[in-house]
Formats: sequence, structure tokens, C-alpha cells
Amino acid sequence: MGAAVLSELATEIVIPVCSVIGIAFSLIQWLLVSRVKLTSERNASPNTKKNGFGDYLIEEEEGINDHGVVTKCAEIQNAISEGATSFLFTEYQYVGIFMIAFAILIFVFLGSVEGFSTKNQPCTYDKEKTCKPALATAVFSTVSFLLGAVTSVVSGFLGMKIATYANARTTLEARKGVGKAFIVAFRSGAVMGFLLAANGLLVLYIAINLFKLYYGDDWEGLFEAITGYGLGGSSMALFGRVGGGIYTKAADVGADLVGKVERNIPEDDPRNPAVIADNVGDNVGDIAGMGSDLFGSYAESSCAALVVASISSFGVNHEFTAMLYPLLISSVGILVCLITTLFATDFFEIKAVKEIEPALKKQLIISTVLMTVGIALVTWISVPSSFTIFNFGAQKAVKNWQLFLCVCVGLWAGLIIGFVTEYYTSNAYSPVQDVADSCRTGAATNVIFGLALGYKSVIIPIFAIAISIFVSFSFAAMYGIAVAALGMLSTIATGLAIDAYGPISDNAGGIAEMVGMSHRIRERTDALDAAGNTTAAIGKGFAIGSAALVSLALFGAFVSRAAISTVDVLTPKVFIGLIVGAMLPYWFSAMTMKSVGSAALKMVEEVRRQFNTIPGLMEGHAKPDYATCVKISTDASIKEMIPPGALVMLTPLIVGIFFGVETLAGVLAGALVSGVQIAISASNTGGAWDNAKKYIEAGASEHARTLGPKGSDPHKAAVIGDTVGDPLKDTSGPSLNILIKLMAVESLVFAPFFATHGGLLFKIF
Repeated sequence: MGAAVLSELATEIVIPVCSVIGIAFSLIQWLLVSRVKLTSERNASPNTKKNGFGDYLIEEEEGINDHGVVTKCAEIQNAISEGATSFLFTEYQYVGIFMIAFAILIFVFLGSVEGFSTKNQPCTYDKEKTCKPALATAVFSTVSFLLGAVTSVVSGFLGMKIATYANARTTLEARKGVGKAFIVAFRSGAVMGFLLAANGLLVLYIAINLFKLYYGDDWEGLFEAITGYGLGGSSMALFGRVGGGIYTKAADVGADLVGKVERNIPEDDPRNPAVIADNVGDNVGDIAGMGSDLFGSYAESSCAALVVASISSFGVNHEFTAMLYPLLISSVGILVCLITTLFATDFFEIKAVKEIEPALKKQLIISTVLMTVGIALVTWISVPSSFTIFNFGAQKAVKNWQLFLCVCVGLWAGLIIGFVTEYYTSNAYSPVQDVADSCRTGAATNVIFGLALGYKSVIIPIFAIAISIFVSFSFAAMYGIAVAALGMLSTIATGLAIDAYGPISDNAGGIAEMVGMSHRIRERTDALDAAGNTTAAIGKGFAIGSAALVSLALFGAFVSRAAISTVDVLTPKVFIGLIVGAMLPYWFSAMTMKSVGSAALKMVEEVRRQFNTIPGLMEGHAKPDYATCVKISTDASIKEMIPPGALVMLTPLIVGIFFGVETLAGVLAGALVSGVQIAISASNTGGAWDNAKKYIEAGASEHARTLGPKGSDPHKAAVIGDTVGDPLKDTSGPSLNILIKLMAVESLVFAPFFATHGGLLFKIF
């Protein structure tokens, strides 16, 4: 078999050290961002030289009062930060109640498997050995669920705080040049990316070591209890994504329809009453929601890999270094992303608008290439040259180079999905330009073209996912799929940095418009924002691709844990599950879309009312009532996030208890297959419509100028397409990947209960 090169002690040191390096790096980036002051420095010499260029401000050319601009920026930033903080606190109060209730449910259900007995029991997979009682699993699963939930909430909250800290600073730096603004926005994204990746890894590592004190040699029970960590992470992410998504899109649709289409005022105009709610929404939906979502994916893929490994030779022979292979991959990922980030912030400087998107794409390529080397190194030093992996009851012999290929296939599939997403959503390529062109004949053709683009954009990502599943399963069974998902998420710090960069740039543009900065600054922030739209779509592509792999790995672990020998589609029990499972993403999307629609309806009515009843609002003499719009968004999202959340959380419980594990296996497979397709097409359709609108507004090419300017009929048609796409790309699409993962991880956590007490209806008849 051959032992691992890396000793157990070295493993115990490497993982926490890499986590601490990640946290330290994020704090350094934050300090660099905080150097941009939100107070006007009157004594600073106007022509300080840096890199041989004069950092003079556009305002100084145009003679605008610098002090007034900075003060206004600080005020708006404060309003956005307060709005986002108060919304998240309200959301977390509701979610906190759910969290405690669900924790009690986990304890009661899992404890009742053996009637709350405290005696040691025969192990599930090896009856000759004795394992800790089910009551212990119940207690520790509950603890790890709460740990995952709290880490997820903290990840989202910190991300939001950093984004609202950086938005006005990005606006102020845009006066010096597009490169300076890019660095502030990107560094702030990196703060979030590294904090989240390092915290997720550190908490999981500490939890494993603490649980080990009780479990000792019973690794099967230990890692089964750890799966609660993934469940906690994803259940919080679901509410964060749905709640934040409804908030941001209600405000966005309301602001766009009345402001741009009816009143013909620019985006983010301070006269628009919904403008603050719109900017708050970017932070609670795209940043806090995305942070929790990717943390959930990361936690679940780690848990899926650990569960399968614990019943393979790593776990049976107690090879601790090989057992923690998933955590070692993530540790190296943090170091790789750290080097990659320096390429964007320190090694190369952006001097022109056209360099932004290539710089972000380079981040993906550099991190993937470096990570391939990192994975080879980790696999060589931490995994024996040959070992066995649990494969539905049998043990499959695997070589370490095969495991290396499993991780790499996931990593590179992620890059392919990222680039395909970019091709379909960036306005530099023909698909989005065709959508923009279709606006000549009105909104209807724009909607038709956009939908077609979304459906078409599913093809290559699905092939990429299919190939990676086939290769990784052939080499290392379900463990291969779990580590392929980890490979896709190994560069999570860079992925999150380029993802969080988008909403920060969007906010920066909004602040520039509200403060009344010159159109040249707005052009710079618009360019940053357009690139941010594409990177957000790439981030969603990664999240969906990894969700597909993660949920398949969890599905495999569930099938093993529930002792199902085969999932036979021809048996009616399984087939009814399959067809109902495939319907669930549609039901879920219907709920979230309707929620955005009804909240947007209230918002449109309120914005119209203010324009019609506040004298002097259109002329700019009176201030709108921003607070009412913020309240509409908050109330709607808190109320509306409960039903979709309940649908996802209760489905596995109801199916498992009443119909049993085989039907539940069908439901999980059905939801996975249909959810991935809808999620990819919804995200890309929405992203394409948004960038088609930006393409017309920017007027950067001859073709775009024939469709513009702002306020023309094609532009209005593009705005309507964009508003239709908003809930698709920012509410339904990104929430669906959580639906797929969450149902799978929940089924895995409750598998012992379903296997013992499930299928009540079939037992009666």
C-alpha cells in the first residue's frame, strides 16, 4: 500500500497555518483598502508622483469642489451600509429561530434511531466492530450543524461589511484612473474571498479535532457527525440567497421601470426613491448571499469526501494525513490564490478600460494552472501510492495518480464552465451583441433571443460536468466525484474575489451618479461594472457546476448510508420520486419569481407615488423618501423567503418519512438533473440581457451607437429585457444550486433515521 510522505504531525500543522496565512492576507488587503480616506485631504500636494504618473484628479481639471464630493460619498456609503446591516440583522433573527428549531429536529430524529440508547452499537459498515451510540451522532451532528450555520452567517455578514466599506473608496479612486479603482474593488473582493476560504477550512479542521477527542478510533461515526457542518452552511445560504435576491431585485426592477422607462432619468439618479434600496440589495444579495452559498458548497464537498473516505482504507486503517486530503487541497488552494491575487494587484497595472476583463480572466487561468501543480504536490505527499475506496458495498483499488486526475478534471471543468459562461454573457462576443441587435424591433424579440441564448448556453457546461463525472467515477467511485467538486472549489478565494468585485463596482458607479461626478468617472465605473457583470456570471457558473458534482457525491454517500443496493429507475417507488424531484426546481423558481414580481409591483407603485406627489422631486429641489422603499424591500424579502425555504427543507423529510429512502433517492436524482439545467440557463439569460443593455448604453462600437443612445426605443426594449432577467439571474438561478445541494446533504444527515423508521406509507399498505 505504501504510507503517505507527509507525517500526521505535519498535517496537523500545515492546515491551520495555511488558514491563518489566508486570514492574515485578507487583513493586509483590508488595510491597503482603508488607506483610501473618506475625508478630504486639503493639504495633500495635487501632483504627487506614483509609478511615474501624476495622480491628479479629474475634478481638479474641471474645477469641482473636492471636499463636497468626498463628504457626499461618505454620506451615501453610510446609508447603504446601515441599510444592509439592518436588513441582515432582521433576516438573521428569523433565520436564527429556524436554526434552533431545525437543530432540535436533528437531535430528536437522529437520537431516536436507537431509542436514545447510550450503549455502543455495531458499526454500520463493519458489524464486527463497535461504534459510538446513535445518540452521540445526534449530539455531534447538531453541534456541527450549528457551527456550519454560524460560520455561513458570519461569512456573509463580513463580506457585506467589506463591500459597503469599499464601494465609496472605489468611486473616489476612479477620479485618479480606472486602474486605481480596479485595485480597490479587487482587493476588497479578495478580503472576502480569503476570509471565507480560510474561516471555512479552520472551523472544519478544529471541529474534526475536537470531535476526535470523543470518538477516538470510531472514524465512521466522527465523519458522519461532521456532515451536519455542510447542512448548516447550506441551509443559511438558502435563506441568504433567496431573501437577499428578492430584496435586491424588487428594488432594481422598481427603480429601472419607473426611472429609466417612464421618467427617462439615468440609472442610480439620486431623484429615484428606490436607488438606495437598489444599492443595498447588491450587497445583501450578491455579496452576503454568494458568500454563504460558496461556503456551503465548500463545506459540503469536504464533508462528502470525508464521509466516503472514512469507510475506505484511509478510515479503516486510520491514516490521518490521507483522510484529511480534502482539507490539504483547500489549504494549498489558499496559497495558490494568494499568489494569483498578487498578479492582479501588484505585478501588473491596469491602465485602460479594455484591460479590465482580460485581467479578471487571467486570474482564473493563473489560479487553475498553479493549482494543478499544487494538487500534484499534495497528492504525492499525502496519499499512499495505492489504496481502496468504498464503492457501494465493495472496495475499489485506486492509485494516487488517478486521484490526482479526479481533482484536476473538476478544476479544469470549472475553468471551461467559466469561459463558456463568459462567452455567452460578455458583450465583447456575438451572442450578447445579437441579443442587443434584436432590441431594434422591441422588447418581445429581445426576450425571445435572450431565452434562446440561455438554453443554448447549457450545452457545453453539461458536457463538461458529464465528462468530469464519468472520469472521476471511473477512477475513484464516489470519492472521485467528491474530490472533483473540491477541485472546482479549490480556487474559491480567487473565484469569490472576482465575484465580489462586481457588486462593489456596481455600487461605486451608483455612488458616482448620486454624487453628481463627471461623466468621465461614470464611464470608468460603468466599465468596471460591465466586467463585474460577466465575472458574476462566471462565479454563478462555478457555483452551479460545483453544486452538481457536490450533490452527486452526497447522493452517493446517502445511498451507501441508507443501505440501498441499487437505485432502479424501473421500480415505481423510484420513478415517482424521479418525476416529482424534476418538478421541484420549477416549483421553487415559480415561488421566487412570483415573490420578486409582487415585491417589485409594490415598489413601482411607491416610486410612482413619490414622483407624482412630492413637489420639486423631478427638478431635483426635493429629496425622495428612500426609507419607505428600503422598508418595502425588507418586508417583502423577509416574508417571501419562508415558503421557498420551507419547500426545500421539508421535502426530504416528508419524502423520507412517508415514502422511504428509495423514493427519496429518486427525488434527489430528479432535482439534480433538472435543477442544473434551469440554473445555468436562468443565470446566463439574465446576465446576457443585462450586458446587452450595457452594450447599448456604453455605445463603444459603431453597431452599439446605431442602437443607442440612452432613452431610445431599442434602449427601452433592452431595459425591459434586463428587468425580466433580473430575478432569473439573481434570485431563481443562483438559489437553485443551493436547492440541489441542500436536499442531498439533508438526506445524508437524516439517512440513519429514514433507513430505520422511513417509508411509513409503504409499510401500511
